[in-house]
Amino acid sequence: MVKEPENLRVLGIDPGTASLGFGVVEAAGGRLRALEHGVVRTSPEEAVQERLLKIHAQLRDVVERWRPRLLAVEQVFFRKNVTSALSVGQARGVVLLLAAQAGLEVAEYPPHAVKMAVSGVGRADKAQVQEMVRLLLSLPAAPQPDDAADALAVAICGAHHALNPLARAGWRP
Repeated sequence: MVKEPENLRVLGIDPGTASLGFGVVEAAGGRLRALEHGVVRTSPEEAVQERLLKIHAQLRDVVERWRPRLLAVEQVFFRKNVTSALSVGQARGVVLLLAAQAGLEVAEYPPHAVKMAVSGVGRADKAQVQEMVRLLLSLPAAPQPDDAADALAVAICGAHHALNPLARAGWRP
């Protein structure tokens, strides 16, 4: 696990092929702040390999710009749509490859763990999570678009788990 540094930068990822959310959060002195957030958008008209290359290139730029120590990615579960699952799986593969290339530690979290870390409620709705992201990062408004807000929530979850020994041990109130 990550040892508590003076400051910790975490890149959070909400995976997707059409719209992949990313958010960089810095934890320092017991405070969190957002450094950058956004989305990587690709078009279904592009060849799959071109879409994946675009995701890789744009995220590589983010990693080079902010030098995070940890990459936190949301685990995605699908019940019915196999095509979506494969597409998201391809994007996750690119993200994990990038992490390996950059020497980043990787942490994966299911959606309920992200919601719990941000709002204290594992079944929080999207609006609750977005408002808590806004409050935790002292932002003037909820981050937009939704994929970027979700990625910031994943980054917050990663920072919380990396810096909190009880969270790392799986303790829950």
